[in-house]
Amino acid sequence: MDTLETLKMKKLEQLKKQYMKGGKTMEKKIPDTPIHLLDADIDETIKKFPTIVIDCWAPWCGPCRMIGPIIEELAKEMKGKIIFGKLNVDENPLTSMKYKIMSIPTMLVFKNGSLVDRFVGAMPKEMLMQKLKPFL
Repeated sequence: MDTLETLKMKKLEQLKKQYMKGGKTMEKKIPDTPIHLLDADIDETIKKFPTIVIDCWAPWCGPCRMIGPIIEELAKEMKGKIIFGKLNVDENPLTSMKYKIMSIPTMLVFKNGSLVDRFVGAMPKEMLMQKLKPFL
């Protein structure tokens, strides 16, 4: 039995070394840009990350276009703490109905797979950061 366990440990170490070769680390799997979400993959993505903020937007929405660059900045600044996603409400009506998105932009905050908060309307970066602090 010891031999089997030793072989398992050696193989595990070998796999770890292969993975780390070339500078690959787990950090690279954490996105630093917003993830573009669809009705088909949103539930899986929400479960995948401990904390995710989803920006529900539309291309014709002026305030949505104003907050877009802020979301991009926050995704970089908060990498590893909060993941950001973007959901085009025109192209994803099922999710829009499921979460009762009536006004845009709307930010949905999920913690451990559950909706814990929502913010409606465009806001300055500092205000959005304040609202997100409790979820860090």
